[in-house]
Amino acid sequence: MKNIIKLLITIVLFYYLFQYIDFEKLYTILYKSHGGWILLALLLQLASTYLAAYRWFKISQLLIFKEKLSFYVQSYFKGSFFNQVLPSSIGGDAIKIVDLVQKGYDKKDSFYGVFVDRVVGLVGLLVLNLLATIIFFGTFDKEFSLLIILITLGGILGFITLFHLEKIKFLGKYKFLDLFHRLARRLNALYPDRKTLIKHIAISVLIHLLSVLTMYGLSLSIDLHLSFQIFLIAVPPVFLLTIVPISLAGWGIREGAMIGIFLLIGADQTKVLAMSIIYGILLIISSLPGSYFWIKSKKVT
Repeated sequence: MKNIIKLLITIVLFYYLFQYIDFEKLYTILYKSHGGWILLALLLQLASTYLAAYRWFKISQLLIFKEKLSFYVQSYFKGSFFNQVLPSSIGGDAIKIVDLVQKGYDKKDSFYGVFVDRVVGLVGLLVLNLLATIIFFGTFDKEFSLLIILITLGGILGFITLFHLEKIKFLGKYKFLDLFHRLARRLNALYPDRKTLIKHIAISVLIHLLSVLTMYGLSLSIDLHLSFQIFLIAVPPVFLLTIVPISLAGWGIREGAMIGIFLLIGADQTKVLAMSIIYGILLIISSLPGSYFWIKSKKVT
């Protein structure tokens, strides 16, 4: 039922978007896109996924998990495959947790390892967006730039505050607040040395930088010539919005957010839509190695 609702939302979003799009122009843009740039973008996206798996590997080492890097790479690609190609009640993060549990690790430890990886990845995205907006302040109008700075700073400060919630003992007495209290304990246990945390956040910044470069490469493939600094500021908020699980694999949400943000600098909305569609297809293609790893793991079991 949940996926049917997501499908309906995706259809409604695209129906609304297509009211303002010239289909003939969209087809021409897609047909004439440059394959060389798309191939480069695909390689960048694959590199981003591999580096994300490496970050999860480094975080899992702090939990004393003994698996090799290859295990995390395969599991990460399997998770991406489930997220992009097989939208189901079993999400990519659940697949990664199951993979760890099947190796004999504690379910709670497996969950926290995946969850912390997600949180550190999100913080890296916020840091990248904050730095880009400050360094290139004035690229977008003042109001939009200040809004991004406010949101990213709020998220980063919230993450820093989370580490200190362990000291507030009464939080553990309440069922809902106890979740944050336990998470704070886990984070402090994982990162007694904050230098390690900074290294993991830096890896996350690089991961998202590769994704932004992917989008920039796709813009060049359709002759949408905009400065890279625009992408550094505009693309991270799109990634943030697609985290909200209300459509299938972010389709519709991503396209609407891309068009809305890039319209602020006067970009051609049909080209922006074409870029977003190609990116969505690229995510599917880049996740396909996960299908091989998934089939391989099923044969083993």
